[in-house]
Amino acid sequence: MHEVELKLQVPASAKAAVDAAVAGRTPARRVRLQAAYADTPDALLARHRLALRVRREGRDWVQTLKGAGDDTLTRFEHNVRVLAVPAGQAPSVDPALHRGTAVGDRLLTLLGHAGAATLGVRYRTEVLRRTRVLRAAGAQIELAFDSGAIEAGDASWPLCELELELVSGEPAGLTELARQWVHRHGLWIDTRSKAERGELLARGTRVAAARGSQPVVLERAMSPHAGWQAVLRECVAQIAANASQIASGEHGDEHVHQLRVGLRRLRSAWQLFDFIATDATLVEGASALFRALGVARDQLVVDSAFATELGHALESIGAEPAPARARRADTSSTGLLRGEAAQRLLLGLVEASVEREPERQEGGGGAAPVPLAARLARPLKRWHKQAVADAKRFAELDDAQRHRLRKRIKRLRYAVEFSAGLFERKAVRRYLKPLRALQERLGAISDVIVAIDALRGTAERDTHAWFALGWLSARRAALIEQAGAELKAFAKAEVFWRER
Repeated sequence: MHEVELKLQVPASAKAAVDAAVAGRTPARRVRLQAAYADTPDALLARHRLALRVRREGRDWVQTLKGAGDDTLTRFEHNVRVLAVPAGQAPSVDPALHRGTAVGDRLLTLLGHAGAATLGVRYRTEVLRRTRVLRAAGAQIELAFDSGAIEAGDASWPLCELELELVSGEPAGLTELARQWVHRHGLWIDTRSKAERGELLARGTRVAAARGSQPVVLERAMSPHAGWQAVLRECVAQIAANASQIASGEHGDEHVHQLRVGLRRLRSAWQLFDFIATDATLVEGASALFRALGVARDQLVVDSAFATELGHALESIGAEPAPARARRADTSSTGLLRGEAAQRLLLGLVEASVEREPERQEGGGGAAPVPLAARLARPLKRWHKQAVADAKRFAELDDAQRHRLRKRIKRLRYAVEFSAGLFERKAVRRYLKPLRALQERLGAISDVIVAIDALRGTAERDTHAWFALGWLSARRAALIEQAGAELKAFAKAEVFWRER
């Protein structure tokens, strides 16, 4: 079966209010849930986005296998009641109980002949759960407020979250109800499951690696809407994963960077699929969040990107390196992602990523629909032409125009990567090679300019700052001169799209 669910984290300050709101006027008693999650010593299941557990629910034990779905809301789930065991013991997991289901057969294939013998308890959860069923936007939704902990060895991680599971109706009801709880109680979306958090704890951390971009495989037979949904879901997955980690308050610089990459890819996708109707508030919200996160990223460039090279340059002239500045932890991004504006954006993106394809009108005749490849070739051709024109006169451009070219190159690269499956593979690879190289070069130039602007804006500058300005200005000039090879290679790149 499919489980359509959304998870919201509950801050400690809102715990009592959320519990009372879920309880309502006639509260159901809280149920104690004890679960043990099994995996191989090298976390084979987790690496394949599977979770296998046995959980005590009242007097019963249930074995559950879950697997990732096609979008942020959906997961595959298969439950089997297991035989009673002596008090104080948990039943052993039996992967064969899920045989005959798609996710179960996948599990058995992964485990091979050894089967259950390779499995052991990797972490546990113990929670108190209170549930209630509500209706929103024509949908029936079960609320489950969980408080407790995840345990792995001697390590423990508190749990305090609200799960919204779709019982009947459309997913839009789920996101609409989530908006209400976000507004009333200051909750935030977390796409990490208990299993994912448990695996992190078992590995001795609470911070997942930043989620980078992953390929989108479009097929020529896809309708425009299906192609758009495939691209949108990948963008939302990257955005939501990094946003969840940042909102937790435990994250690194790379999470902020990859969130910005996800937002830029999304904005490029909107432009590539401009024939698909899009909610303007989502476009505006994504742009606003991207700009706000840029403050933290620019500061990182100033503090870190050139520190080592500048130190070597100072030493080469017999000067003492500038004293290292301790970087303050980035707390602004956490507050930003927990804010209602960011949460409404995330909920809107999740909702858009599960929209059904509009039904086609029967009859009516008219022209045949334009194939997806032909639709996407049009903006690719236009953007390539614009970028080549700027590349050929690069030496004449000012910094603002060079920055515009960099943005155009990024947009073109993301668009090519999105649509690559629709065209000849080798031709796409040949085109991407000079495009990516040029993007890297323009990125290096942009970072130097960011650092120069930051130093110019400083009210007081010491000897180190003046030296840094001179060094960075020379670096900027050298990088611009060195860009010639990448610019020429891109201008001569053979295009791979052909409109019919």
